[in-house]
Amino acid sequence: MTLSRLARLLLAAAPLALAQWPAQAQTPAPNRVLRVAPHADLRTLDPVFASIVITRMHGLMIYETLFAWDSKLQPHPQMVETFSTAPDGLSWNFTLRPGLKFHDGQPVTSRDVIASLKRWMSRDTVGGKLAEYTAGLEAVDERSFVLRLKKPMGMVPFALGSAVGQIPVIMRESDATTDPMKPVTEAIGSGPFRFNREEWRSGARVVYDRNPDYTPRAEPADGLAGGRVVKVDRVEWIIMPDPATAAAALQTGEIDIWEQPSQDLVSTIARGRDVKVDRYSSLSNQAMLRPNHLYPPFNDPRARLALAYAIDQSDFLAAGFGDEQWWKRCGSYFVCGSPNGTEAGAESYAKPNLELARRLLAESGYKGERVVLSSSYDIAPIGRMAEVAAASLRKIGMNVDLQFADWGTVTTRQSNRGPIAEGGWNLFVTTASGGTMQSPVTNIGTNMSCARAWAGWPCDEEAERLRGAVVDAPDDAARRAATETLHRRLAEMQPYRVLGQYDQPYARRANVTGMLNAPVMVFWNIEKN
Repeated sequence: MTLSRLARLLLAAAPLALAQWPAQAQTPAPNRVLRVAPHADLRTLDPVFASIVITRMHGLMIYETLFAWDSKLQPHPQMVETFSTAPDGLSWNFTLRPGLKFHDGQPVTSRDVIASLKRWMSRDTVGGKLAEYTAGLEAVDERSFVLRLKKPMGMVPFALGSAVGQIPVIMRESDATTDPMKPVTEAIGSGPFRFNREEWRSGARVVYDRNPDYTPRAEPADGLAGGRVVKVDRVEWIIMPDPATAAAALQTGEIDIWEQPSQDLVSTIARGRDVKVDRYSSLSNQAMLRPNHLYPPFNDPRARLALAYAIDQSDFLAAGFGDEQWWKRCGSYFVCGSPNGTEAGAESYAKPNLELARRLLAESGYKGERVVLSSSYDIAPIGRMAEVAAASLRKIGMNVDLQFADWGTVTTRQSNRGPIAEGGWNLFVTTASGGTMQSPVTNIGTNMSCARAWAGWPCDEEAERLRGAVVDAPDDAARRAATETLHRRLAEMQPYRVLGQYDQPYARRANVTGMLNAPVMVFWNIEKN
């Protein structure tokens, strides 16, 4: 066969070959692909099972919620078209937007919503509080359903739009009715992006494609609320645990966004003409040291108080976040600078008192037993703060076994309720967004409802009664007073040790625009020019 004849045959076959090639396999134009270095690898796909930020980011890519918070954390309808409340406040009626479809083509129905909300209520701090008020959930028709309450609760839209902890995403009924104590392994939602499982490479890359069947709301984007307009064809998360590698990739344009740049490199990358450094949330984040309340020594509140007196926040914050322009001391569980930012009851922990810490630890019955502090350097500030925690606790006589692993292993281990001999743990350092921690309703760490609480499982009936009083408060003044009373109890019981708060910058190429002020980073509304 001559070369010219071969060429003619290839040209003739090309249209047929392109027609048969799957649309998603075609490579989008470079300015239609957004490449992001996230803070961690994605291991768990179920945002109702796990409260970790990377899974929540994933969840908001592919799923939606009935309501969504704007940049001021106020709720607005998202999947909901209309809603109304009965005069007595004991029933809420909702109708879904028309045309909502899951990525497999199935319509979103009231049955999916009810199953999803029930699963979320069994897992989440906000959902659990709503469950206490709920008398029933009933489907009216395919698009309408009613929530019946035992007593009025004005925070229903706020709860249904929660963007923190385990988020109330709407799944297919078949996924939502599985065991809530096991993560769903499917990743089929109705949101603006589709999870590309075929191109997912654990430890290397996570890929999302624009959902061509998605119809955004008409309102302008604001935080997580409004129209989720996707302006790129694909988002790729490129896993780069090494900060120097991520910094170089950003400067050369191999990635477009670095979600959580290492604080010690921020000033260097900010000097680049083609790189911009900014904040994507107006509310500071919180760092914490979380004890396991199920086992000695931290099942005794005196041992937890010893943590409070052993710690100097500035040591942790300087190690984790460098220059003091990025952090500040704060004793509030509900974030200084937020509407709920009281430090009532925590005043005595502002400076360490090692002598008192040693005495409290001895009174708790601690006799030098091994204490496992689980951490990771995959998120460098967390690893560095864990080193400080180990050194601080050794000063008061604690036998600390500091164990490092990859972040996925650490977060998986956190759900282990067994003793350390069975793979359990005693302590871990972590961080949480200001949006998560700023309210008694959403703060996952101050939920002290025993087995239903977040990893660490603190248990205190009085704290839970006081948290309920915040929800029941009839007005803002009463809510502020109830919050202060609750905070005093929390300072006494120490569900976790507040390590202070910090501002997390992100870095982007100068040609990337449209980043939204939200509790977590989202990738609709963004374009590359």
